[in-house]
Amino acid sequence: MNYALVTETFPPEINGVARTLERLVRGLVERGHTASVIRPSQGRNEIKEPKSYTEIIVRGAPIPMYSGLRFGLPAYSKLKYLWTQSRPDAIHVATEGPLGVTAILVARRLGIPVYSSFHTNFHSYGVHYGLSLLMRPTFAYLRWVHNRTLATFAPSDDVCASLRKAGFDNVYRMERGVDTVLFSPDKRDAELRQSWGAGESDPVVVYVGRIAGEKNIPLLINTFMAMREREPRMKLVLVGDGPERERLKREHSEFIFVGSKVGEELARYYASGDLFLFPSLTETFGNVVTEAMGSGLLVLAYDYAAAQRFICNGVNGYTVPTKHIGAFIRSGLDMLENREKWVQMRSAARETAMSLSWDTVIDGYLKIMESKRPLSKSSSQNSVIRSQNNE
Repeated sequence: MNYALVTETFPPEINGVARTLERLVRGLVERGHTASVIRPSQGRNEIKEPKSYTEIIVRGAPIPMYSGLRFGLPAYSKLKYLWTQSRPDAIHVATEGPLGVTAILVARRLGIPVYSSFHTNFHSYGVHYGLSLLMRPTFAYLRWVHNRTLATFAPSDDVCASLRKAGFDNVYRMERGVDTVLFSPDKRDAELRQSWGAGESDPVVVYVGRIAGEKNIPLLINTFMAMREREPRMKLVLVGDGPERERLKREHSEFIFVGSKVGEELARYYASGDLFLFPSLTETFGNVVTEAMGSGLLVLAYDYAAAQRFICNGVNGYTVPTKHIGAFIRSGLDMLENREKWVQMRSAARETAMSLSWDTVIDGYLKIMESKRPLSKSSSQNSVIRSQNNE
């Protein structure tokens, strides 16, 4: 299969969606498919290195109020020329910006099967950036985009259900696997912990993600502070960047801010912690939850998306009903009260993550794509002939 991915987020950007899409493309190439990635330039962040897939860079511009991220500008003529010269068997549009919309229009014009995926609740981010009035029209726009593709892939049952209820057609679940070779308790680093001022028995809370309003950072801090009152040796390590980072560094000099990490370095930071607090309410999946579980951390998260599907409360982690602030803080305190269970629960978390194979995810993805692929004219004619012969 000649496969084309159109996306406005992809490495070298650092986020869960970018990592997911790269892993999907690499998995398809490993199966013998040919893949190309069409994405906007990331400017000075570009890293030139050999890849198993082709990258086609188009013009981009910064996303307003979301520093560090870029969206692709319309590229109708370029995509039409590209896909006329080398026609893909399938096109996947992973983001809904101008680049994604023009890709869908070109694919439909050329009669190429086009699919999409829903990764980010941008329509719900408006409340955190003073744009609440735009939430309804934004969601209508997203529905319009996705309903022009053969299938929309979403990463969790609750997201699929909400999209179907809102009028999105042909919605299918495509979960995300975990690289449990990369994210492993074996990456634990005593020297790294010492650099944080943490001894081997001192509890370390790790947070991985954007340090931004939509991630509910105040609840992370309030929960940690409540826990630290009972266990003064606790440390909080924040891995990531975002618009709230500098302010929080000024207000909480005792916290450890390490910036964004990727690959082996990220895996080392995960595994060197003990607990993972994730109070975000805007996730479509939450890769960091399963990555933390793969790293052998004890996770506390709200009961939706990845946490709902993979955490059994009190067995391999903790979940609380969404938006229950008090329950989240109490569960953090319960973690400390039940420290004798940590070894068993962290082992159970690792075991759960081990079952989340990327091979299984990609198998399901390809099966759905094939089932939604329109019959070619010749295939339709052959089906009619076979039917007539059977009569």
